[in-house]
Amino acid sequence: MAYFPEIKKIEFVGKQKKSGLGFNYYNPDETVAGKPMKDQLRFSVAYWHTFVQEGVDPFGVGTAIRPWQKFKGMDLAKARAEAAFEFFEKLGNPFFCFHDRDVAPEGDTLRETNKNLDVIVSLFKDYMKQTGVKLLWNTANMFTNPRFVHGVASSCNANVFAYAAAQVKKGLEIAKELGAENYVFWGGREGYESLLNTDYKLEQDNMGRFFHMVVDYAKKIGFKGQLLLEPKPKEPMTHQYDFDAATAINFLRTYDLDKDFKLNLEANHAMLAGHTYEHEIRVARTAGLLGSLDANQGNGLLGWDIDEFPTDLYTTTLAMYEVLKNGGPHKGGLNFDAKVRRSSFEPDDLFYSHIVGMDSFALGLKAASRLIEDHVFDDFIDKRYSSYKEGIGADIVSGKADFESLEKYIIDKPESEIGGKNRSGRLELLKDTLNHYIGLEA
Repeated sequence: MAYFPEIKKIEFVGKQKKSGLGFNYYNPDETVAGKPMKDQLRFSVAYWHTFVQEGVDPFGVGTAIRPWQKFKGMDLAKARAEAAFEFFEKLGNPFFCFHDRDVAPEGDTLRETNKNLDVIVSLFKDYMKQTGVKLLWNTANMFTNPRFVHGVASSCNANVFAYAAAQVKKGLEIAKELGAENYVFWGGREGYESLLNTDYKLEQDNMGRFFHMVVDYAKKIGFKGQLLLEPKPKEPMTHQYDFDAATAINFLRTYDLDKDFKLNLEANHAMLAGHTYEHEIRVARTAGLLGSLDANQGNGLLGWDIDEFPTDLYTTTLAMYEVLKNGGPHKGGLNFDAKVRRSSFEPDDLFYSHIVGMDSFALGLKAASRLIEDHVFDDFIDKRYSSYKEGIGADIVSGKADFESLEKYIIDKPESEIGGKNRSGRLELLKDTLNHYIGLEA
């Protein structure tokens, strides 16, 4: 059955011809920074938002019109799988991602649930072989079912901890079977509402124990993919344990997990934490823990996680600047953890939304590549911090300086030799330059 019969394969049409169902900037085979664009971006479609989400919001029922909605149960799960791979082939994305409960319904027991999952995984395996589409990552939904009301690895209920362990065990086995390049953990319920009823240390320690079990089992079964932890500051919990990149990195280092895990970072989560997307990526990159990216954006007028498709060219440019500085995405990619607006309810809106996201990141990639090639920011930053390359600055960096030597050096210097040495940060000039480079590609 064809679920999108009127849609043909989306092609690159170039920026001179505006076409809603054609790429203006994403040319998968075009070489940018030494690699084809498709390898620099490694786009992935999120199964949950694209094929499961129905346009529900807290004030209204679903509006989405989907050709597979007439089915129920496992028939619906099979129809979604068939529709998904038709969509992937027509859009041309090389990867997809899914939660276990997106793709198959739960049964009365975990054993029955796993059987349902096995049916769909078998279909995925066949479709992946036919189309060449790969699995960027899979993960476990451990936040929707009421059993997870108090958390997962941080739950006060040991039976929930055991259930989660068995669920992730199955997820890792599926990841290996389907050749997933990563496996993601998003602790949607890992946090607390109040310290009045929370054993904070026990919950943190139990999370550390859980992730060590993950590492041990992944090694036992020979799963070679990268393990990823995804930060989020709030929603659904008031205080979530993996608040942002820095907090997540601290947790990994505290529990000796930083050699086994990297981070999966999302733009909308960065906004909720009071950061920019590029800040979160820079923090992870400089720690050597940048793993993969979820591509979406928030809305500054709304205070929750709305998962818009990315269209902000400043953000896409600066995000790709960090990725290129990282030497590329490596095993990671750009997963569109984004959903069409509730008012965009027709099936072809799924294509329009992904096209604008892919074009936005393609343009950002090209602008970022040129900025790096021309050393625009590097040269400015290098000059700005030049005082640390010689004299007392070099002594500070090398560790030769101490409080006594620094006092001796500075104590008789006039203010003209201290604050008088400051120079403008030229932020407006740099932003104007950024505009210029984005404009060159647009």
